Amino acid sequence: MDFDLSTAILGIAALLFVVALLVLTVWAFKAVFGGADTDPARKGREKRLAVVETAPVDANRKLCLVRRDDVEHLLIIGGPVDLVVETGIKALPPQPQPPHGYVVIAKTAPRPAPKLSQNRA
Repeated sequence: MDFDLSTAILGIAALLFVVALLVLTVWAFKAVFGGADTDPARKGREKRLAVVETAPVDANRKLCLVRRDDVEHLLIIGGPVDLVVETGIKALPPQPQPPHGYVVIAKTAPRPAPKLSQNRA
């Protein structure tokens, strides 16, 4: 079995061409049929709907806390009937995030007390 350099280069080029075709096909598929959050109208907008928390009730059902805008709704899902337990719950304000990096507190000399006159005319 002889090793031919031109055949090896041609094989590598063909392999790169096939990989490029696959990448292009995936990109075109996502562009046409849309992937997750590819809607141009939604770009830059904050998401309005979120599942805040879930907890299992039994083997089939789950208790879900769902937030839409600033209102939360408590749902039981997964059984024969989905049920709204409570609606119109005010969402808690977001917790403050810790600072990014170190916080430096500069020390300064104490300020002198202001001089207030005792005599008022």
